[in-house]
Amino acid sequence: MIKALKNKYALSDQGAKDLLKGIIYSVLANISLMFPVILLAIVLNQLLAPVLGTNAPEISAIVYTVIGIVILAVVFIFHYCQYTATYLGTYDESARRRIGLAEKLRTLPLTFFHQRDLADLTSTIMGDCANFEHAFSHTVPQFFGAVISTGIVCIGLLIFNWQMGLALLWVAPISFAIVILSRKCQEKLCKKHMNTRLELAEGIQECLETVQDIKACNQEEDYLRKLDAKMDAAEKAQISSEMTTASLLTTGQMFLRLGLATVIVVGNSLVVNGDTSLFTYILFLIAASRLYDPLSGAMANMAELFSVQLQVNRLKEIENYPEETGEKEIRTNGYDITFDHVRFSYEKGKPVLRDVSFTAKQGQVTALVGPSGGGKSTVAKLAAKFYPLDGGRILLGGTDIAPLNSTMLMKNYSIVFQDVVLFNNTIMENIRVGKKDATDEEVIAAAKAAQCDEFISKLPDGYQTVIGENGSTLSGGECQRLSIARALLKDAPVILLDEATASLDVDNETEIQNAISKLVKGKTVLIIAHRMRTVEAADNIIVLSDGVVAENGTHEELMKENGLYHRLVDLQTASANWKLSV
Repeated sequence: MIKALKNKYALSDQGAKDLLKGIIYSVLANISLMFPVILLAIVLNQLLAPVLGTNAPEISAIVYTVIGIVILAVVFIFHYCQYTATYLGTYDESARRRIGLAEKLRTLPLTFFHQRDLADLTSTIMGDCANFEHAFSHTVPQFFGAVISTGIVCIGLLIFNWQMGLALLWVAPISFAIVILSRKCQEKLCKKHMNTRLELAEGIQECLETVQDIKACNQEEDYLRKLDAKMDAAEKAQISSEMTTASLLTTGQMFLRLGLATVIVVGNSLVVNGDTSLFTYILFLIAASRLYDPLSGAMANMAELFSVQLQVNRLKEIENYPEETGEKEIRTNGYDITFDHVRFSYEKGKPVLRDVSFTAKQGQVTALVGPSGGGKSTVAKLAAKFYPLDGGRILLGGTDIAPLNSTMLMKNYSIVFQDVVLFNNTIMENIRVGKKDATDEEVIAAAKAAQCDEFISKLPDGYQTVIGENGSTLSGGECQRLSIARALLKDAPVILLDEATASLDVDNETEIQNAISKLVKGKTVLIIAHRMRTVEAADNIIVLSDGVVAENGTHEELMKENGLYHRLVDLQTASANWKLSV
C-alpha cells in the first residue's frame, strides 16, 4: 500500500506512511460519525415501542448520557488524530518535497534547464507544490477515507436489510460513474488552464525583465494589451474548467439524492407489507441523511484529484529526469583543451558546430573570433561540459570529459560569461562565490586585480555594500568586473572568458587584459571576443564561421592570409573610424 501511494503521488517513504495514516484516521473518523446515528435509532426505538406494541430494552437517561459522552469523546479523538496525521504530515512532506526538488535540480544536467522555461520551473516549484500541499491536506485522505468508511457502512447496512440497503445505495455507482466518465474532459480543460497560466507567468516575467526596453520604445500600451489578453485567456480557461467540473459534479450529487426518495418509497412498501420493522425504516432514513454527505464529499474530492494529478505528473517529470552522473576521480596530464571533430546542435536538425577541431594549450591564450552565430559561446560552454555532444570528443589534459562528473570537472574552471550573474548580497560575498573559504584579504586582492577596488571604495559600505538583485545598483561594467574578480579568486587551471571585457571602457579593458596576462602562466585560457584589439596578443586565434574552424594562427599570420579574419579586422577598423555626419 505504501509503495503504491509513493509511486502514484511521487511521495517520499515518510510521506507515503503519513498519507496512509491520514487515510486510516479519516476512515475511523467517518465511521465514528455513525455512532450518534445508531444511538439516535436506539432512542427512537425505545420511544416508539409503546406506540408500536413492541418490546425495547429499558435504558435510563443517565446511561444514554454516558454513552453520548463516550461517543463524543471517540468522535473527538478520531477527528483530532485525523487532523494531526493529515495536516502535519502533509506540511512536513511539502517541506521535504521542496527541498527534494531543489536537491534534484542541483544534480540535473544543464540540458534540462535549456529545455525548460524559467517560468515553467518556477510554476512547478511554487504553484504545483502549493496545490500538492492543499490536495494532500484537504482532498486525498478525505477521499479515500470517505470511500473506505462508506463501503464498510454499506456492507453493514446490506447485511442488516439488503432490500433497504439496495434502495439506499443504488444511486452511488451511477453518480460516481458520471464523474469518472468525465475525467478525460476535465483533464483536457485542466491542461488547457495550466498552459494559459504558464503563458501568463512567462508574459509577466518577460514584462518585469524588459520593462526598461518597453518604456524606452514607448510600447507600454501595446505590451500591456497583449498581457491583458493572456490574463483574459487564463481567466476564461479557469472558468471553463471549473464550470465544467462543477456542472458534472452537481449532476452526480443531485442524482445521489434520489436515493432518499427510493428509501422512502421502498421503506413504506416494506413496512406496509410487514416485511420490515418501523425501526429499520427509521434507521435507514437516518442513515440516508448521514451517508450521502461523505459520498458527495468523495465525489468532489475525486474531481479535484483529476486536476491534482496533472501537478503530480509535472513534479514526477522533474523527479524522474535522469541525473547527471560521471566519474568523480579526475586524472589529467596537464590542462590542454582539445576539440576533436566536435559536432553539436541545440535542436535536432539544426547544427551549431559541424566539425570543430583545435587545441587550446596550457600556458597560452587561445582566442575564439568570428561572425555572430558562428558557435563561439557554444564552444566555451561545451569545453565546460554544459551540454552533451552530438559527435566527436573534448579532452582535458588528454582525458575525455564526457564520462566525468560535471561538478568535479568544474573545480578546474574559472568562467566569466557575457551574462553576468550576481546575488543580492554584499560585494565581498559575491566575489567570494569563486572560493568560499577565501579570506577577506584574498577577496580584496582579486578585486584589485580586476580593477574593482576603485569603484568599491566609493560605495557607502565599501566591500560590505549590498548590490541588489543581479547587481541592480551597479553599472554593467562594474558588474562584469566583479564577475572577473570572482573568476580570478577561484584561480583555477582553466579560464574561460566569453566577452569578459565587452562592458568595459578602453582604459579598464587594458587594465583587465594586463591582469589576465599575469594569470596566464601555467594555465589554459580560452577567450571569446568581438573586438579584435582584445585578441591581438593571443598565442593562437581560432576563427569560427558557420560551425567550422575557418582559420587559425597568430594575429600576424592571419592578417597575411588575407582571409576572414583580415576582413573582420578591416570591418572593425572602418567601424571605429565612423563619424556622425551632420
